[in-house]
Amino acid sequence: MLRYLTAGESHGQALVVIIEGLPSNLPVVVADIADELARRRLGFGRGPRQKFEQDEIELIGGIRHGRTLGSPVAVLIKNTEWTRSDVWHEEMSPHPGATKKPLTTPRPGHADLAGMQKYDFDDARDVLERASARETSARVVAGALAKLLLRQIGVEIVSHVVSLGAVSSDASQRPLPGDAARVDESPVRCFDKLAEEKMITEIEAAAKDGDSLGGVVEVLTYGLPVGLGSHVHWDRKLDGMLAQSVMSIQAVKGVEIGDGFAGAQRRGSEAHDAISWNEASNSYRRETTKAGGTEGGMTTGELLVVRAAMKPLSTLNRPTLKTVDVVSKQETVSFKERTDVTAVPAMGVVAETMVALVLAGEAQRKFGGDSVAEFVRNARAFAESLR
Repeated sequence: MLRYLTAGESHGQALVVIIEGLPSNLPVVVADIADELARRRLGFGRGPRQKFEQDEIELIGGIRHGRTLGSPVAVLIKNTEWTRSDVWHEEMSPHPGATKKPLTTPRPGHADLAGMQKYDFDDARDVLERASARETSARVVAGALAKLLLRQIGVEIVSHVVSLGAVSSDASQRPLPGDAARVDESPVRCFDKLAEEKMITEIEAAAKDGDSLGGVVEVLTYGLPVGLGSHVHWDRKLDGMLAQSVMSIQAVKGVEIGDGFAGAQRRGSEAHDAISWNEASNSYRRETTKAGGTEGGMTTGELLVVRAAMKPLSTLNRPTLKTVDVVSKQETVSFKERTDVTAVPAMGVVAETMVALVLAGEAQRKFGGDSVAEFVRNARAFAESLR
């Protein structure tokens, strides 16, 4: 099974990810991973850190001569801000000592206070450095490898922003895999040009007020085989795994599959995807995507649709959220840390990552294979058995 573990803090020396379970002979070059990390830095409304944080990658183990070995893959993502500034050498030093500037005013909406109480800390930085969305860089590395594996069996994933703040796009416009570059060229990663302009205006208005914005992204997966996941055990239902995985992204507060909450408002006669037989492909087809490509916890072979709702960021450029100093217990406002107006466009890339990791893991569970050739051969044999 595909497993991964990340380590590291936002302003520490580096982030590390170890991915276990990739089959041997999967072609991998640094550019594959670097391109995905560069996509994570996209988006109008991002803060200045994205301009100088270059995500320098070092392949530590599990890859030889541009191919995986079947052993765990280890990747180091150097923090270029650490190398640029001595401030973080002292502030985030792993050696015995103490900070000169403890953060004692936890931010509402962040992990600060609950983490301080849980782990018996009196400095919010002990919590926020790991809780930071910077950690998703390591996840994107793992997801880049998962995408490479899925492409071996014809699976492609693309995301786009469907709403940002109060602005929503035309839901009928969905990008195909060939449209991925066009989506990334949009300053807000929106496929709807009219909505894109309004989203930019919305971000500019929030930036002027020192405020932040949330939004919703849609992740679309094309070319999936039928039967990933299971109806047999609660913890192997694919939609449940997808919900947990995507919800684990920092600041995501809602996940839906297909029409999700909108479908709950319909009658049953209007809420489901009719099944038909396609003579040309010699296969069953669903005529719509109301269920989002899953039924009974399994993929149907149709388009997989997952949406994630991200709340506005809790760190504001003009702090106004009321909080309490944990030392003096006096009322104050939360501290200001360098932040984005919105990270919704980037969150779409991270959501792709989390979807890819779940799907790659379930594809390996179903098709097995210690090598890529065996994995692909087994997937093709299953597809042929359905005809």
